[in-house]
Amino acid sequence: MDENNEFAAVAIRDDQLVPWPRVAAVGAMVAFSLPTFVTGLEVGAGLNPMNTVWALLWGSAVIVVIGAIMGAIGTKSRMSSYLLVRIAFGNIGAGFVNIAFAISLLGWFGVNINLFMDAVAGLGRDVWNVEFPPAALAIFASFCMTVTTLIGFKAINILASALVPVLAVVTFLLAKSALSAQSVAEIFATDPVQTLTVGEGISAIVGAIIIGAIILPDITRFVRHWSGAVYTAIISYFVVQLSVMGAAALAGAASGKSDILEIMLDLNLGIGAFIIVIAGSWVLNSLNLYSAVLGAKATFPKLKTVALTIGLGVIGVAAALMNILDSFITFLFYLSIIFIPVAGVLIIDALIIRPDVYHIGTLENNRALNWKGFAAWAVGAVFAVLASEGLIPTLTNIAAMDAVILSGVLYTALAWNERKAQKVSTL
Repeated sequence: MDENNEFAAVAIRDDQLVPWPRVAAVGAMVAFSLPTFVTGLEVGAGLNPMNTVWALLWGSAVIVVIGAIMGAIGTKSRMSSYLLVRIAFGNIGAGFVNIAFAISLLGWFGVNINLFMDAVAGLGRDVWNVEFPPAALAIFASFCMTVTTLIGFKAINILASALVPVLAVVTFLLAKSALSAQSVAEIFATDPVQTLTVGEGISAIVGAIIIGAIILPDITRFVRHWSGAVYTAIISYFVVQLSVMGAAALAGAASGKSDILEIMLDLNLGIGAFIIVIAGSWVLNSLNLYSAVLGAKATFPKLKTVALTIGLGVIGVAAALMNILDSFITFLFYLSIIFIPVAGVLIIDALIIRPDVYHIGTLENNRALNWKGFAAWAVGAVFAVLASEGLIPTLTNIAAMDAVILSGVLYTALAWNERKAQKVSTL
């Protein structure tokens, strides 16, 4: 494997660029994953049908905006999200952020392996009356995902392009089967007890997907023009994600059940359930490990890519097999929350404060710490945690968006003079 290729701390070369639909296929595959189905099911179960529609639309719109902007920045700079974070926060500041990113992504790699082995073992018993050893499933799945990651974006892209049509058909069949049991009119005529507010539903949707939107530059850096990144965000989050969550919500409303795999078995979609679990988990976890490696390489560029990828994969599957992930999920949840304000600082810095520095040459003499960006991120992160616990009120009823807006506004206020100074110096 070429150590100076896509995993290195360099910009993507022109000969590595691919058509944007191939990149959009990778983003779409993430939206086809089991966690997306589960999120749609949970939001649908907590809201009445009309409020579910509003939550899905607004939640997807929020993610599209953030993903499109972050993706376009990645396309124009040809850099991964972790290199962009180095410019935004400085080498020292980015070290903290990128390691936190890598830990979280590696943790979710383990969580998804855990979900995968439990789901496949359960489906094996229910569909074919076959007992699959969970540990063997976890090791085999981790091996396939690690090999895919080692090959790089090309392998993830080929896998995603092949599987997207299959998963689109499965999603269509899920919605069709649900509507054959109960019509849309009958579903909307029901008035279930709501356990969520619309704002909480939007927050659930945004929270489930926003990390992917923030690190979207990891794949959109391969797109030739920034418009391709925008199309990728729209297709991934406003077409595929919306369709997947909507299909899951419909199935839940029609069946009255809360387990997506159980629902699919009841609708005689056992093979479809297998495809979603295996295909979705494969691409999602390959991308999780891929981004974790990028984060570690951005902070420690001298580490060998192959050894790093294998090591991180082994750690992820070991965590899954040790059954420590139930308690670890809470830690990962809060770790994910603190990422959200990163987008506010990076977007403002790249679009308004210092747009001219977002190129690979800046890293040669990059500053050690952008204390203004780090302070804005810290305030936004604390706000996100407190708001998620209900300890402080939110402005938009979406804690994630409040954190992004707060960090962006605060950074603008702190760094505005720097923008003016830069403008004067370039006249």
